[in-house]
This record gives sequence, structure tokens and C-alpha cells, in this order.
Amino acid sequence: MFKFNHFNFNVLDLRRSLDFYKEALGLEPVREKTAKDGSFRLVYLGDGTSAFTLELTWLAERKEPYDLGEQEFHLAFTTGDFDAAHEKHKAMGCICFENPAMGIYFIEDPDGYWIEIIPAKI
Repeated sequence: MFKFNHFNFNVLDLRRSLDFYKEALGLEPVREKTAKDGSFRLVYLGDGTSAFTLELTWLAERKEPYDLGEQEFHLAFTTGDFDAAHEKHKAMGCICFENPAMGIYFIEDPDGYWIEIIPAKI
């Protein structure tokens, strides 16, 4: 039997990404690892309710943006207050795609990763 543990996004500017995930989704660091030689840093973000984490990987040598292909992958979050979340993300300017027929939208992080926002099922 397997259980989900974490998902990884590689990021160019770790501080910018940490600030974005805190503001946009309320995610906070739950553990970190830094290479002894400073070549990389891993920061795991949690939502405070589940054991699943988002790992942000920063590589010191990396200067060019990551190739995200055709964006056919994404991470998804549910929210109990969909309308307030939508207004917050609209004000942040990070909504990149909306699908009103499905009742969902996507936000884009500083590195171009898409995150789906889904209303909690009532």
C-alpha cells in the first residue's frame, strides 16, 4: 500500500516562491534541507491539515527558467470559500485560466506552474 507524500516544483527564486505560496494558498514551510556546499535547498510546504507537502527545490547554479512543456500537469487545491479565494487571486493577478462551466480556475506561480482551485464539495 502506498500513500501520497509530496510533489516537487523546481524554482528560480526561492524567496519569491515562498512568498507567493504563503500569500496565495497559506502554505508554510514544515521542513527544509540545505546542501552543505550550498548547491541546493529544499523547502517542504504544508497546508497545516494534511501530511501532503509541496517540495520547492532551488538549485544555486540554475539561472534559466525551467521548461514546463505544454503545461499538461498541475497541482490542485480545494477551498471552502471559493468566491473569496477567487477574489484574492484576481487581486494578486495570478489567475491564468478560468473554466466557469466546470466551476474551477487556475493560478500561475512565479515559475509558470499552474495550480487548480476547486470549490469544496458541499
